[in-house]
Amino acid sequence: MARWEPNPRMRLVRAAIDLFAEQGYDDTSVAQIAARAGLSKATFFRHFRDKREVLFAGQDDHSTLLAEGVATAPAGATPLELVAAALDTVTASFVDEQRTFGARLRQVVASHDELVERDAFKRAGLAAALGAALRERGVADPQAGLAADLGVEAFHRGFGRWSDGEGTESFGALARAELDALHAAAVALR
Repeated sequence: MARWEPNPRMRLVRAAIDLFAEQGYDDTSVAQIAARAGLSKATFFRHFRDKREVLFAGQDDHSTLLAEGVATAPAGATPLELVAAALDTVTASFVDEQRTFGARLRQVVASHDELVERDAFKRAGLAAALGAALRERGVADPQAGLAADLGVEAFHRGFGRWSDGEGTESFGALARAELDALHAAAVALR
């Protein structure tokens, strides 16, 4: 890969996923990731703290986008409508390239306990950001927390379906469908 190619962050993510899938997480070094991306180790560390974090790129951006979606939703929106607006905002930021490596990313994360744990922290962070945004819009607990948890679960389920190439629907449409299904399941618990 030529050094002048744009988007070094995405190149590093792509290289890391490829190497982790080929030779395993433990057997892959930062130097190998940087070399595969056609970049230096210094460039890697400008973007990521360690090789684990390369798999969770964008978490802060996703938290911000979820909060923005809630903040810009119409007045009078229900908690689930606020969550749907947040999902629309965050899923719109995803590009086709992320779809192409999404399934491999999920497989790599699932194959290593340290990565599974980090993924759980990512989910908790997203739910905390979404819950805080809902509270800021006047949604009280426990509804804010439950709606945030449903939203994050819908986000992850939608990402799984989208990255598996399920149908031609957009990530946003799949995430909203998952939110509807989770809401229906929660209602059926009565």
